[in-house]
Amino acid sequence: MLKKQIAATIGPGLLFAAVSVGVSHLVQSTRAGAVYGLAMLLFIFFGLLSKYPACRFGQQYAVATGTTLLEGFRKQGIWSLVLVAIITSSAMFTGVAAVTLVTAGIAKASFGLSHNPVFISACILISAMLLLTIGKFHWLEITIKVLVIIMAISTLAATFFAIPNINWEYSAVLLPEHFDLLTIMFIVGLVGWMPVPLDTAILQSIWTVAKAHESQSRPSWKVASIDFHIGYIGTAFLAVCFLLLGTAVMHGSGVALETSAAGFATQLMSLYQQTLGDWSKPVISIAALAVMLSTVLTLLDGYPRSVAVLVLRFRYPENPEVKDDLKAMQPIYIGSMLILIIGALIIQMYFRESFRTLIAVATTISFITAPILAGLIHRAMLSEDIPEQQRPKTGLRMYSLVCVFVLAVFAIYYLYLLTSL
Repeated sequence: MLKKQIAATIGPGLLFAAVSVGVSHLVQSTRAGAVYGLAMLLFIFFGLLSKYPACRFGQQYAVATGTTLLEGFRKQGIWSLVLVAIITSSAMFTGVAAVTLVTAGIAKASFGLSHNPVFISACILISAMLLLTIGKFHWLEITIKVLVIIMAISTLAATFFAIPNINWEYSAVLLPEHFDLLTIMFIVGLVGWMPVPLDTAILQSIWTVAKAHESQSRPSWKVASIDFHIGYIGTAFLAVCFLLLGTAVMHGSGVALETSAAGFATQLMSLYQQTLGDWSKPVISIAALAVMLSTVLTLLDGYPRSVAVLVLRFRYPENPEVKDDLKAMQPIYIGSMLILIIGALIIQMYFRESFRTLIAVATTISFITAPILAGLIHRAMLSEDIPEQQRPKTGLRMYSLVCVFVLAVFAIYYLYLLTSL
């Protein structure tokens, strides 16, 4: 019986993994290994541990209440919804632009395409939009399950064969004198999207509610927790894999990393071939494409879905027993998706030759807004809407508060550094 419940519930956790294992892993973790070796492992774990409570609460709140986190924010006051709307709008265009540009670069490198990366991005986004609008949540879930399996198998295979090439004694520690401004900026970018921007917790709650409506049953947290932790632990494991891959293939090579998405992708494939052999190119190509396509799909669904639910929350409360008015939601969802695609492509036109700058902008926004979202999510999870027996235990509450505080301290310190330049 429990196995059937778990099988019926599995979905939102895999969507979380799909949106997580994108630029943060393929680009940021790989670059971390390439430039700093194993020294960045500590900061990868910092990102994973500091965001765990907020990411968990996104799914846990939806299971406990049958509503999304946006309803929890609405009950805190309209100011909360306005704040979330500002954060979402500031993050979604740069986020989708970054992940799609990287996907286009990988497609170009893998298939030898000669087209402009922005044109390839447009084709990818339009194809994803057609899949989402025709197949809706059901097709999204099926497609992501296939991509996540391919991504996991191919990444593990590449890591297994790359590990013997790692020099375990070379540059495994960052000393205080190594923390110059450039390194701090890199750490901010790495942590900003490791494992995800915290607005993904909102998407997680929306997907959880959508899954419950589709299956016509609300899971217990005992069952949903398994789904969440499969996604979260899998995300952490793959982050380490990409760090190891970057360390094995690029660290100490003396090769300057390319600044364009297509250039970085081509360079990555070339270095894998040189280090591991010609057989590795298709494996890495499949892994990289699965990683990025899954992220594109989940973001292109998640952000417009979030905007649609957000607009409805400004109008009226969410009823856990009834689906949101689909006639009201669908036009907002499709309209938001179109605006998101156009906005992302415009941003790409300006940043296509310097995708590192684009990624830096996107990840910095996520880093600075993380403590705000973590605080709002913490308040929602401890509200009176949550039955007492389903609220976090004292240890998890304290852990969540510490994470909010730590994220706030680092964000303030980073802003201080920027103002002192």
